[in-house]
Amino acid sequence: MTRQNAVDLITSKFSKFAEVYQTYQDITKALNERNSELLESTILDYQKTNTEMDTAIQTLRQNRKYVLNSAKFEYSNGPLEGINCKIKTLKRTCYGFANQKFFFLRIDCIFS
Repeated sequence: MTRQNAVDLITSKFSKFAEVYQTYQDITKALNERNSELLESTILDYQKTNTEMDTAIQTLRQNRKYVLNSAKFEYSNGPLEGINCKIKTLKRTCYGFANQKFFFLRIDCIFS
């Protein structure tokens, strides 16, 4: 039995699961294809099913502007988060410096 056959079997027996699964697939497709129109229609057209998906969709609705922007634009704060992580790791491993100048020199050495 393939994965698709298993999904088809479950969705044919449980209609609530089928609705939630289709919503999940639509959101995933919209984000992967950067299709903000599909994402917005999926978020706005969702009907409550008394499942955990209701909470997820409610959160997406509350932050709709930002979620749609993430689908429209290719900007990411990932590189900045990586820099922050390296600096925090440096602070944790060095237990402080004699003065702030040496700390900034060490950060400069890491990123040069």
